[in-house]
Amino acid sequence: MKVLTAAEMREVDRRTEELGISGPILMENAGHRVVEFVSQRWPILSKQRIVVLCGKGNNGGDGMVIARQLFTRFKVASLHCVVMHPEEASGPLQMLRASGCPVFDAITQEMRAATLVIDAILGFGMKGPARSKALEWIREINTGFPHAKVVAVDLPSGMNSDAGTSEGEVARADVCVTFTALKRCHAFPPNCDRTGEVVLGRIGSPDVLMSDVKLHVIEARDFAQLLQPRERDSNKGDYGHALIIGGAAGKTGAAEMSGLAALRTGAGLVTVASSATGFLAPELMAESLPQCWQELEPLTHRKRVLALGPGLGTTDWAISLVRNTVQNAQQAMVIDADALNALAGFKWNAQGRFRALTPHPGEMSRLLNRTIDQIQSDRLASAQEYSHGTGAVVVLKGHRTVIAFPDGSSWINPTGSPALAKGGTGDILTGIMAGMLSQFPERQNAAVLASVYLHGLAGQRAARDLTEQCVLATEVLSYLPEAMRECAHLSNIL
Repeated sequence: MKVLTAAEMREVDRRTEELGISGPILMENAGHRVVEFVSQRWPILSKQRIVVLCGKGNNGGDGMVIARQLFTRFKVASLHCVVMHPEEASGPLQMLRASGCPVFDAITQEMRAATLVIDAILGFGMKGPARSKALEWIREINTGFPHAKVVAVDLPSGMNSDAGTSEGEVARADVCVTFTALKRCHAFPPNCDRTGEVVLGRIGSPDVLMSDVKLHVIEARDFAQLLQPRERDSNKGDYGHALIIGGAAGKTGAAEMSGLAALRTGAGLVTVASSATGFLAPELMAESLPQCWQELEPLTHRKRVLALGPGLGTTDWAISLVRNTVQNAQQAMVIDADALNALAGFKWNAQGRFRALTPHPGEMSRLLNRTIDQIQSDRLASAQEYSHGTGAVVVLKGHRTVIAFPDGSSWINPTGSPALAKGGTGDILTGIMAGMLSQFPERQNAAVLASVYLHGLAGQRAARDLTEQCVLATEVLSYLPEAMRECAHLSNIL
């Protein structure tokens, strides 16, 4: 699912009109998408008291189209269309008046009993905080309609469409119906947490006009082919052998959790090289933790993927092991935890070999020698910078995890839960990714997207049943099958 800036959206609209789909048609289609949604979500419109608030520009025009279609097509209990500047003649306003729909220039006391408010005050072209009457109406939405659900047209009024933060006051929204593609405010926090449910409506712009856009939100269909039923005559060798390297004394559980996650995800075989003498999971094979690359290299034979770092420690030998392995191993690698700290200040390049790093903001700050606040102020740019500099895939964990690929494409993960804010869940992600990469060496990018999405979705499902406080890292694995089934079902694979 593409994510556009305001400038990119304007360019798509311009090129759409060049193809022969006029602005009025696009506006009519946009209004129709909102009316379609409203009539499906609230099918008994005869019981709804609706107020449509229309500002200036195209967003206000969309609102007038919505009001006209609701007035002419449905028996609504009451419908009030409030236009910010009714004295300014425009095509949408003329058609609205021609339909017989009454037009108001102010919000009245009668309107405050509304059950549904359509917010069409400000759209994606706004710069800076809302002011004057627009600000007054935003405050009315937030406090003046106590019984109403709010449907925002394109985005909540006052919201900065190009960023995760907004300067001024923003209208509340229960649902946001946006058009053609998501905007950055729909994808990045905290704005994404203020848009309510986001519904995407197609209004006529061809997908080819967005082919150059390299920012996406992950959907199940992006990795659905990985969830197809397996061949009936397959064997464990078909699904790869993953090697987990970590688990120094006192931290063996981290490596074991990663190994268990790789198995649960579907790797054919998993070996854990750690300081543990045995594991609670009998399915895991064990090796001693190597002290240097020369000891590790023989263990990598016939392994399809290496996962390096969970519980490894930060001793001098561990740092040397990580740096030599990253430079010398030919296998695909997942690099996490202490292995990330070992790479801080170290100049290296993947040189075409697959390397996926999974830092949290603190680890990312050490990799880039920045403060955590600097990393968090532009998470996308931080991930892209390190990916570009090293040729590695960077999975910057957190609320709305960001994935940056060396080819310049970037993805935002919409799944996740505060339940995952607990020790060990990162080790689970490392193992899930190792398991996916082990099974799909020819679909490595899709394997990364699947790992992040499924990990977050499993966390959500675990929180649903166990509460956000009570989920243990290993319990996330119990919900991984449900997450996989759900994604396969949504993608019509099973």
